[in-house]
Amino acid sequence: MISLAASLPLLSLVCIPNPRVKTNVQILDAVLTTPVSGVIELSGDWSRDSCPCLSLHGPTPDFESLAPLAPVDFARTSGYCRTAEGQLLFVLSEENLEARGLAESVIHVAGSFNGWSEAVGNEAWVLSPLRLDGRRYLACECDPRILEADEARQFKFVTSDHQWLPVPHDAEGAVLDGAGNRNLRVDLERTGSHRFAFELKSPLDLSVHYEVGLDSGNETIRRTLRPGSFFHRIRSDLPMGAVIERSATDDQTVFRLFAPRAKWVRVGLFEEIERSGEIAWYPLDRLDDGAWEMVMSGNLHGWYYWFRLDGPRDEYGHFDPTRNILDPYAMATVSREGPGIILDLDQIERSSQSYRTPQWQDLVMVETHVRDLVAKAPIPIDDSARLGFSGLKEWVDHAGFYLKRLGVNAVELQPVQEFDSETTTEYHWGYMPVNYFSPESSYGSDPDRGRQVTELIDLVETFHRNGFSVLVDVVYNHVGLPNHLLHIDKLYYFELARDATLMNWSGCGNDLRCSAAMVRRMILDSLLHLIELYGVDGFRFDLAELIGTEVLRELEFALKTAKPDVILIAEPWSFRGHIAGELRDTGFASWNDGYRNFLRDYVRGVGQAETAAYFLRGSPWHFARWPAQSLNYVESHDDQTWIDAITENASGDGSSPTRIDIQRTHLMIAFLMASLGIPMLHAGQDFLGSKEGEHNTYQDGERNALDYSRIFQYPGTHRYFSEWIRFRLSSWGALIRLYSPTYDGYFSIHHLEQNSGLAVVYNVDGSLGMKRLLFAINPEQAEIRIPLGYCSEYPWVQLADQDRFSPHGIDIPFPINGDVFLPPLGCGLWVAEVD
Repeated sequence: MISLAASLPLLSLVCIPNPRVKTNVQILDAVLTTPVSGVIELSGDWSRDSCPCLSLHGPTPDFESLAPLAPVDFARTSGYCRTAEGQLLFVLSEENLEARGLAESVIHVAGSFNGWSEAVGNEAWVLSPLRLDGRRYLACECDPRILEADEARQFKFVTSDHQWLPVPHDAEGAVLDGAGNRNLRVDLERTGSHRFAFELKSPLDLSVHYEVGLDSGNETIRRTLRPGSFFHRIRSDLPMGAVIERSATDDQTVFRLFAPRAKWVRVGLFEEIERSGEIAWYPLDRLDDGAWEMVMSGNLHGWYYWFRLDGPRDEYGHFDPTRNILDPYAMATVSREGPGIILDLDQIERSSQSYRTPQWQDLVMVETHVRDLVAKAPIPIDDSARLGFSGLKEWVDHAGFYLKRLGVNAVELQPVQEFDSETTTEYHWGYMPVNYFSPESSYGSDPDRGRQVTELIDLVETFHRNGFSVLVDVVYNHVGLPNHLLHIDKLYYFELARDATLMNWSGCGNDLRCSAAMVRRMILDSLLHLIELYGVDGFRFDLAELIGTEVLRELEFALKTAKPDVILIAEPWSFRGHIAGELRDTGFASWNDGYRNFLRDYVRGVGQAETAAYFLRGSPWHFARWPAQSLNYVESHDDQTWIDAITENASGDGSSPTRIDIQRTHLMIAFLMASLGIPMLHAGQDFLGSKEGEHNTYQDGERNALDYSRIFQYPGTHRYFSEWIRFRLSSWGALIRLYSPTYDGYFSIHHLEQNSGLAVVYNVDGSLGMKRLLFAINPEQAEIRIPLGYCSEYPWVQLADQDRFSPHGIDIPFPINGDVFLPPLGCGLWVAEVD
């Protein structure tokens, strides 16, 4: 137990000597924590009796006060600090434990210096209660020399039953190890005596550049003073963008832009796109909430506009007063550069909203791209129509529409919000968005007139009329080029490293700061816009880990308030981490990458029967708390196509698949449709679509375009997919399409030792009536017989094997005599009704 007396120096404001400190201390960071106070952080502990000579540079008086912060203030985010006696103290807030339901747990500190898991159970590394500064902590003291020989010096807190407490990505000193785990790290030169708090007489003007200086005797070292977390909580509740407002006497057009650090903002207007050089610029007025506003009399529907603005030109700003900026809330844009098009939404006929979205467990989805679907569609339309919404509408309405023949009931469209294609003919997947309210201009037949808006409305309506739900892939983790938000306020809209460089956990050069109040609002407003104007049924959130669980929860609440049956799906990872576990307690489904990886291996004979049973049962508990929370798939736009990934051919080219490739594909679709959860295909899987071994085809329109002639090359596989999908959506398939979690008695699992073959009986307990279902699969290249026990006595009728599917029963079924026979690379589906 650490005594309170021993901890009292932590409460004082004197600097604690640190023998490791170097003399050439620099300013590491300078942050405004409120408009009138802040924190200055040095590169090493300050060991002198007096405070460093720090000064404020800018059009304002110097600091009102300056004092060192208590080391425990640093420990709240870093997990450690140094005591007055020079010992290292690992510190964890009890509030942190209570929030996780671990208040009664025994906590250890474990790291690279004490053998990680070997520290669990060792009393020397147990945290004990400690009260500091009126707050309750747990703490563990150790000699810092123990860590000096350990270059990694990484650690985490862990319970006695080996539950590792997660480290927030923005924690002080958070690092990733070689295995992708996020840990805390001890810096023995920065242990809590390196931070100083200051207060000011009056609030600083955020549109002005300020610096903090450190006088080292020979020179004054300066660092930009940046607004901190309070700045990212600034928000406006006013409507943003170009808004038509009506009164009893007149209409007016109101322009608003949120730019809390701008010195000035102007809007440039012109009526005809052919006269874009004749722009009239008007100043906007600064409001108290960070927004700027200008009111023009009259309804400017159909006019064009850009913004310009200026602000602090330092490493945290990217202001350029000569640059035309596309309004983040523009409802339509001529191109990725702009200009925005002013729309009076009352003049646009909206979606009828009469379509009813199926329940999640009843969905069978296909991920696809607007141009991939229509580029080679066998219908008589001109080439320009094949570039976008209008041509796809014609194809969806055609009697021979591919997805109608396949039998799915939902499409997930790759991004349709404005992205960074430079020309109308350039092909892009769309994952580099530049505006979240405008439909992609190159998908419109006349982007100069904003036709993409009405054409997307018509396309969604056409999908609905033909029985398809429409989900849209949305990208709120980063943006493309040109980066308009960067020029509005780099610091507000983007995650930045300490040196003001853009964070890049997305792999795309910048990470959107989704936690900022107006970024959250922009995300939600644009999602509601897609629902209310276009009639979209749901969303797939790209790299959702970067959006964050807290923001996702807020979006879920607001979206389900507006549309209770909205479909919400997360891609639950990024290069920074994986949040599928956290999302179990939300109303989001998640792309199940574990399922994808397993099934690719399993059909090639690599994998355990027990693991196959886990995925068939909907990845319960570890991944999903309810069946439809697992979105099951084996191919998406990002990956190799399925056939390229599993082919026996050299170089992963499945364009001419082998007989075994095709058999394994049949095993895959059978397993996918027999699995609890939401099944998703990528368009073209049913006719063995191949990218000829290529992995990343994000700009390869020719290779991505669906080659419908392959349906006639592989009609048996296309038909086999279609029959399984129809079974999945039938009354028998209801035994797989479960809403609630299953109990242990629902399934009866059968397999052999040392063999990956598996047989599963559904509804054994009769909880869903008298129907029973049997699915069996053998991914190995030798025949097997799997004993079924008493389940073999049911009056089974075989509907499918690995090649055939008949809803009335196939000829020459596999025998079931106490066990079920499966040929090499074989599978089967049986149904039975019991008395």
